[in-house]
Amino acid sequence: MTEGHIGWADIIFVMEKKHLRRIRDKFGDLLYEKKIIILDTADDYQFMDEELIEILQNRVSEVI
Repeated sequence: MTEGHIGWADIIFVMEKKHLRRIRDKFGDLLYEKKIIILDTADDYQFMDEELIEILQNRVSEVI
């Protein structure tokens, strides 16, 4: 994630609370007025795992 991604985003989704902490530590002030959603999904999946993709699609679709 870069400053550009933060600036561009209207909503930021993170899988776990620890991800939010990392983003806040790195980008602090840039997150002001950004909507951040914690999906409460453990980061225990392999990259592009089909089960993970389905979980994320379902949880994100509840918000947008």
